[in-house]
Amino acid sequence: MSKAHRGKGIRELAAHGRGACPVCKRDNVKVLYEQEVSGEKVKICKTCKAAIKNGKAV
Repeated sequence: MSKAHRGKGIRELAAHGRGACPVCKRDNVKVLYEQEVSGEKVKICKTCKAAIKNGKAV
């Protein structure tokens, strides 16, 4: 199983990959997943990535 979004791989990122998700506006969550939202590439949280993948409106 890939571990790109856990532990050692995110230690080099600012704030260890944590911040505010631009889609759901939650604060201090891991924003590690790059996704195209409204025509621009942004980093979003895991929950929003899954919702977009499954066709849910976020």
